[in-house]
Amino acid sequence: MRKILFILLLCLHWGCDSDYTPKPRGYFRIDLPPRQYVLFDSAFPYTFEYPGYAKIVPDRSRQAEPYWMNILYSPFRAQLHISYKSVGDNLNGYLEDARHLVNKHIPKANAITQQVFINDSAHVYGLVFEIRGSEAASSYQFYLTDSISGFVRGALYFNIIPNNDSLEPVIDYLKKDIQHMISTFRWKKLK
Repeated sequence: MRKILFILLLCLHWGCDSDYTPKPRGYFRIDLPPRQYVLFDSAFPYTFEYPGYAKIVPDRSRQAEPYWMNILYSPFRAQLHISYKSVGDNLNGYLEDARHLVNKHIPKANAITQQVFINDSAHVYGLVFEIRGSEAASSYQFYLTDSISGFVRGALYFNIIPNNDSLEPVIDYLKKDIQHMISTFRWKKLK
């Protein structure tokens, strides 16, 4: 019995004295689909190009209004909520609402940056908000308007617990697709 106890103590001593370092936690490899874009052109008052791997579905939520949609990025369990409002005399109210919805992420965000978007030839103007923080519910939001008739707001959400360390490659990938959507966004006249 003493020999077994002695061997155990030696093993513990050698085991504790080793240079073993545990491996850092890893994340699954994410295969990103090739980029190809499809034109969204329907009875909506706007048009744009979106990724071919995504699917556009009408927004069926209780508060949904005409011309609202969700762009589903199924491979990533993410969706881009798109809402539309007719401007009328309420542009300032919509701008304030968009800013308020971004600011709701301040408690969980490390930083919120904004970038102005201007396409004078298409009369598309807006702001893009990048929300950084490992627990922020939405990492990317934007609004677009022609300042006269239409206002579109978009917000990217993931259907998983946010962990931007593991989602960072996907967020960057989707961010480029959303930037492409914004750059190809055009207003249409309703008949």
